[in-house]
Amino acid sequence: MKEAVILDMESYKKLEGKLDMIANYIKEKQSSENTDLDEEWVDSYEVCTFLRISERTLQRLRTNGVISYSILSGKTYYTIAEIKRVLKERLVKSGEECLKDLIQNHQKYIKRRKNQKGLKELD
Repeated sequence: MKEAVILDMESYKKLEGKLDMIANYIKEKQSSENTDLDEEWVDSYEVCTFLRISERTLQRLRTNGVISYSILSGKTYYTIAEIKRVLKERLVKSGEECLKDLIQNHQKYIKRRKNQKGLKELD
């Protein structure tokens, strides 16, 4: 059996303000944390897109043991540190600019997901 709670408008506004403060605090805390980018995981699509290599090339790197990876639920992931290592050792012919694109777009993607997650949790 569900129970209904009735609030007057003033109490509701105070509650809403407090919830907004909590949500903003959490968002600021998450964004201010210095996450180590090298430990971030990116998927094959991101790697191929921003390093401008084909899926087959990436597959070949995995098969030959050139690049470390993890598979989770059938999807392949790589750490940014591993991508940097492969670029530094010139195992993939791609520039520093491509790596920056990968990192920036991955950060935007993470930010969007956190915002979407936050909105879903508030519903």
